[in-house]
Amino acid sequence: MATSARWAASVGAAPAPAGRGRPARYCSRSCQAKAYRRRRQTPAPAAERPAATGTRMRKRRQIAEALWRIAAERGLHAASLREVAAEAGVSLRTVQYHFESKHQLLVAALHMLHEENERIARSRIDHDPADPRALLRAVLEEFLPVDDQRATALRVFAAYYARSLTDPALAEVFLSGDQPLERLVADLIAAAQASGRTAPGLDPWREADLLVSGTVGLGGDVLHQRRTLEDVRRTLDYHLDKIFAGDRGAQP
Repeated sequence: MATSARWAASVGAAPAPAGRGRPARYCSRSCQAKAYRRRRQTPAPAAERPAATGTRMRKRRQIAEALWRIAAERGLHAASLREVAAEAGVSLRTVQYHFESKHQLLVAALHMLHEENERIARSRIDHDPADPRALLRAVLEEFLPVDDQRATALRVFAAYYARSLTDPALAEVFLSGDQPLERLVADLIAAAQASGRTAPGLDPWREADLLVSGTVGLGGDVLHQRRTLEDVRRTLDYHLDKIFAGDRGAQP
């Protein structure tokens, strides 16, 4: 048996599998060259390096930002994968490599926009527990087109809302059931209420529903130039004055 095995190896009947080391012998130089080419063409998969991961994230962000610009200017109906690729300055194959479908791109870009808005809002809002009214007003200001960044975000969200009316799969993602914005505002009102800083008898959730929906709607009016920011701010102050009526700790 040992002799038979050595003979099989010598004529190449059972070449050793590709892997570490080299096969003991080849039937000819041609066989050796073919085996070498096979190993070169099918390298073992390597672990993804951090640098490659960072490059991938930057490319995904670049594509998402292109989608935001198209959505803000022309609506999501104009954001085909080909249009997004052209806006991002990349090939269509690059977009398809990072996002398997348009739905996946829409969902990923929406999550990125939420994360971006939250990061920027946290850097702007001054969390001062001693002045809950000012804190609540600062939160509501994030829903208004006060600057270019917030104006663009509002336009993109409006485009997503319009698309969600005819796209049930996107609506499940866009219309979150837990209502995070309303919950945030309601929690701020409830905290102020617990410390005796609000008018008596308020329902924080009802007040939050009115404030969030009203502010978003008024922000849309500003985009349409039906109202000015100053007018909208006066409206917000009017409602906040009612919520914090009789605040014993109000700042003069």
